[in-house]
Amino acid sequence: MAEHTHTNRLAGETSPYLQQHAHNPVDWFPWGEEALDRAKEEGKPILLSVGYSACHWCHVMERESFENEQIAAIMNEDFINIKVDREERPDIDHIYMTAVQMMTGQGGWPMTMFLTPDGKPFYGGTYFPPDDRYGRPGFPRVLQSVSEAWKERRSDVEQQAGALTGEIRSRSEMGLQATPVLPDLFDRAYGSMRSGFDLRLGGFAGAPKFPQPMVLDFLLRYHKRSNRQEPLEFVRLTLDKMAFGGMYDQLGGGFHRYSTDEFWLAPHFEKMLYDNAQLAQTYLRAYQATGDAFYRRIVEETLDYVLREMTGPEGAFYSTQDADSEGEEGKFFVWTPAEIEAVLGQSDAELFCGFYDVTERGNFEGKSILNVTVAPDAYARSVGSNTEDLESRLAEMRKKLYDAREARVKPGRDEKILTAWNGMMLAAMAEAAAVFERKDYKLAAIRNAEFVHGRLMRNGRLMRTGKADGESGKGGEGENFKVAPIQAFLEDYACYADGLLRLYEATFDRQWLERAAELSQVMSELFSDEEGRFYNTAHDAETLVDRPRDLTDNATPSGNSVAVEVLLKLAILTGRDEYWESAATVLRSLASAMERHAPAFGRLLSAADLYIGPVKELAIIGPSTEPATSALLKAARSGYYPNMLVVVSVPTASVADGLPILADRPMIDGKPTAYLCEDYACKQPTTDPQELARQLADRQLAD
Repeated sequence: MAEHTHTNRLAGETSPYLQQHAHNPVDWFPWGEEALDRAKEEGKPILLSVGYSACHWCHVMERESFENEQIAAIMNEDFINIKVDREERPDIDHIYMTAVQMMTGQGGWPMTMFLTPDGKPFYGGTYFPPDDRYGRPGFPRVLQSVSEAWKERRSDVEQQAGALTGEIRSRSEMGLQATPVLPDLFDRAYGSMRSGFDLRLGGFAGAPKFPQPMVLDFLLRYHKRSNRQEPLEFVRLTLDKMAFGGMYDQLGGGFHRYSTDEFWLAPHFEKMLYDNAQLAQTYLRAYQATGDAFYRRIVEETLDYVLREMTGPEGAFYSTQDADSEGEEGKFFVWTPAEIEAVLGQSDAELFCGFYDVTERGNFEGKSILNVTVAPDAYARSVGSNTEDLESRLAEMRKKLYDAREARVKPGRDEKILTAWNGMMLAAMAEAAAVFERKDYKLAAIRNAEFVHGRLMRNGRLMRTGKADGESGKGGEGENFKVAPIQAFLEDYACYADGLLRLYEATFDRQWLERAAELSQVMSELFSDEEGRFYNTAHDAETLVDRPRDLTDNATPSGNSVAVEVLLKLAILTGRDEYWESAATVLRSLASAMERHAPAFGRLLSAADLYIGPVKELAIIGPSTEPATSALLKAARSGYYPNMLVVVSVPTASVADGLPILADRPMIDGKPTAYLCEDYACKQPTTDPQELARQLADRQLAD
């Protein structure tokens, strides 16, 4: 502490983002009673600054304004200054980002919001420069104008804040008029999405481009349901362009946040756990749907990156890696031809640079982001090689360059553990473990499930986040793991329960199903309203100016969408009708909104696809260690069957109890046996994997 000129209240927080601001001259408070009471006592407006550790422009605004003694003096004199990590407090972020978007027509981080002492928003924006530039007012001028308005026209400001808060509350109830959920919803939703397709470059037209894995997952499902090839072709185009583009880390695996251009070339270089979890699942499902080995490679490279760089020693998954290193965005990831040649030698460097678009001119601030602009087979022909040999040589070169890159100064890593995001990666690891038969992925999923259950549960309830109490970047949880005093939100319960269900289907260990059911029961008790729909925050959570209800997907799926999918699966597996009816209530409430705003409801549309069905229920009776059981499982997992639930069990009444799918199903002739049912009709039981594959391929689609 002695080496710093300033130390504020953020020094004791668990969030690395808040700790990054602990030595600003700004008199920062974390969100809490102390700050809110101080604002009321002193009659000062609140300056709320919201961001996250991997956010490039958050770092810029800190350097330019929050480390500036003169600007800090204005902030300290006229405001109560509160800093919030949006990843720790999505409820606060949701409320005030809604306000920013209503006031300015856009949003983003850093978010800068001015509040009355009772927390009502009245003015805000995103990044403000230290002086007038970029068409934006300078931050000192903003501070002075807001302060003058508060002191001279306080009643007008409070009236404006009250009106804006009322609008925020009304938006939380968007579209909650119950209507039937019918199969033609999917045709209309697809038509709505199709109008935005970029049929040349993939994704949705314009820049910036975000990956939108939830929409791509729905399109894969719609291809399966409708047997139309166009949605599959669009998904493949998008996945290919993303994986060959600069948004994908061609050396280390894993996806950056999004592309700043329409070509998927220049990303914002931060890597988020949630993006990589969702995209790994989307590429995995595309692999099942197409058999394209390239998609399997992307899944494995992405998950291997997570295991290597984003996993703690006890199995927790870290949150993010920064965009910046040594004060420059993307510096860790870009190359010059000379740097490539120094590692590979001239001949290999020419081959590599030609394929990965590394030039003297560069494509990003004088250097080159690795990306692929020509198909591997075409490039192989142009250099007198075959595709297999070319790809083998390129793989060796990528390994050498990766090793060389490891000597560079790495971007910072946010090592806080977020329950929802860990649930997403748990689901991805478990799903990939099942399909690829990767024992390391299965072990990672089990260790993560045990970590969250053991470290982030308090008295039967989940907590939102925690972090090892030590220097970021050193890793480790151990005895010094510190849980933040923040109760979990809807998305935490839903995403962790979803991960547990995926783990159950990868291991068939009954404890994971039981834990998912227990969490879902608590989730329903804590977050549901009178009609059975869900709020983001628990009934006993801190009272804010609005109780947010996140209905649409953003970078992560809405908690309502994931909760619906979890409840539907539990209903099918356990036969408990109350799960089904709870999910149906949410779906009916949002049916018309899904139709009108389909791209914002990708995850809920996928849940609706499961709800409408038909659902495949596959019970395999036989010891899980038996090769014949594994052969039946392999047949089931080789194809893309998004609405199939699989259970494996030995034929004993004690295990079958409570799971209708297993009841009265013996092995035939003492051999592991598959029982496939769909749309209330069952196929002939079989012990033959090829026959099971034929049964699965039969189309029984709802009208």
